[in-house]
Amino acid sequence: MLRPLPKRLGRFLSRTMSHREADPRAAGKRVLVAGLGNYGLQGTRHNVGMAVLNQLAQKLNVADQWKADRRCCADVTITNVEEAELVLMKPRRLMNINGLSVASAAETYDLRVEDIYLVHDDLDKPLGKMAIKLGGSARGHNGVRSCISSLHSDGMVRLRVGIGRPVGEALVERYVLGRFTSAEHEVLQRVLEQAADLLLEHILQRSSGKDHMPPGGKRDRTPH
Repeated sequence: MLRPLPKRLGRFLSRTMSHREADPRAAGKRVLVAGLGNYGLQGTRHNVGMAVLNQLAQKLNVADQWKADRRCCADVTITNVEEAELVLMKPRRLMNINGLSVASAAETYDLRVEDIYLVHDDLDKPLGKMAIKLGGSARGHNGVRSCISSLHSDGMVRLRVGIGRPVGEALVERYVLGRFTSAEHEVLQRVLEQAADLLLEHILQRSSGKDHMPPGGKRDRTPH
C-alpha cells in the first residue's frame, strides 16, 4: 500500500500543475535536481537516479518537456513548486563523468553547491530503502565522486536509493549495469514514486526555511 502524499505537498502539487505554463524564472529559490546514471542505458540498476527524475517529472506534469541543453550536456526541464524553482536534469554523459554536466548546470543556472540534489543508486541499501544525506564522501560511487571533483565540494544533498548488492560471486560492475529482475520490478515503481515524494518534501521544507539538516546528517526512509 502506497504512503499517501502529505496534505501540504498535495496542495503544492495541485497549484504547480495548474500554473505550469507560468514563467519558471518568476519563482523564488532555485534548486537543481540531478539524476545520475549512464545516458542511454535506461532500466539498469545504475540508472535508478534517472528513473526517479523521470518519475518526478511525471508527478510535476512536465514529463513531456525535457529538452537537450547543450550548455551542460544534459536533458533539462524547469518548473515551479510553491517557493522553489526546480531545474531537473539528466546528464547526457557516462556515470563516471556526470559531474561535468552537473558543474556546468550549476554555472549555467547560477546555483550554489548547497542548492544541488544528487539522486543515485546505493549498493549498501536494499531495494526499497532510501536516505537523504547532506555532504560526505562519495562512498565508492563514481558518479558522486565525479560531482565532488567537478564542483570542488562535497556539500550537495544526496538522495541514495538502494539497489542491494549482488549475491555470491557476481561482479558488482555487471550487477549495477544489469536490469532489474521481474521480482524487483514489483517493488520498483513504489520505490520511484516514494523517492519522488521524499525529494519534493525535502526541497519544499528547505525552500521555506523549515529544514536545517547539518552536514553529514541523514534521514532514512523505507517505502511502505
